Amino acid sequence: MEKKKILFISQEIFPFLPKSEISSTARRLPQVIQEIGKEIRVFMPRYGCINERRHQLHEVIRLSGQNLTIDDHDHPLIIKVASVSAARMQVYFIDNDEYFKRKDTLKDEAGNFYSDNDERSIFFCRGVLETVKKLGWQPDIIHCNGWLTSMMALYIKFVYNKDPHFANTKVVYSIYEDTFDAPWDARLPEKLIFDGISKDIAEKFSDTSCTGLTRSMAQYVDGINVGSENISPEMKSIFDEASCLKLDYVPEENQAKELSAFFDKIIDESV
Repeated sequence: MEKKKILFISQEIFPFLPKSEISSTARRLPQVIQEIGKEIRVFMPRYGCINERRHQLHEVIRLSGQNLTIDDHDHPLIIKVASVSAARMQVYFIDNDEYFKRKDTLKDEAGNFYSDNDERSIFFCRGVLETVKKLGWQPDIIHCNGWLTSMMALYIKFVYNKDPHFANTKVVYSIYEDTFDAPWDARLPEKLIFDGISKDIAEKFSDTSCTGLTRSMAQYVDGINVGSENISPEMKSIFDEASCLKLDYVPEENQAKELSAFFDKIIDESV
């Protein structure tokens, strides 16, 4: 039997960034899911604060070189890779000088969220999908960790939906306690329309607060999971009201096993 393929994308992964709930989860889950018997690929942004020499990142020339157009501007896509030897897994990095070279991750030195985090999310998600195509690897599930990954379901459902490479790909989104308090650019719907998303769908993303985006995104995922023991009442209500398959919070010791079974359920229901 062919192994099921799980693509993990995360806004942060340890040890490339400091330990946090998301970075630790995104480091642990792929390893255990792989040990359970599934194929995995792992992606994160290549922020400028990541020490390339220490972590032995190197560019993958055959995967780099493509331009992604966002809001009518071209942005070169650079792909790098590094290994987590203890986990026997590789991590691919989505890189671009304009979006990710800065020396901070999602906030500036003053602690303010970057005003272009919406475009960074779009670039990251599209960059992952274009790279996976070049790899010739067709994911059954894309598991999204962190709000920077929140555009993925929208692009799978409405931009890459006619691409046979992603014909059977399902999206699972994990809700964490980590959120952002500065709304994304109000022009987000215009940028989505530019990418080919219909006006009626794009305008559902007019509320660019974290709660608003999560509520809109939840309409288009195939599965939703609570990744933190403590999430806000607003986020809990989004989870409770979601019509897709759901998995509530599972403690760390059982999390990977339960998620693996959750992935299986989503894949099997689509067959």
